[in-house]
Amino acid sequence: MTITLAPLIALIAGILILLVPRLLRFIVGIYLIVIGVLGLLGY
Repeated sequence: MTITLAPLIALIAGILILLVPRLLRFIVGIYLIVIGVLGLLGY
């Protein structure tokens, strides 16, 4: 069973943003960093 990471992260980030809108910039920043690192590592 393989779960792709990007949709899972996006789902969690979306839920957190709905609960705490002030986290938007922080979550988007973390999301972009994670996607960038995974892209560089070839995942």
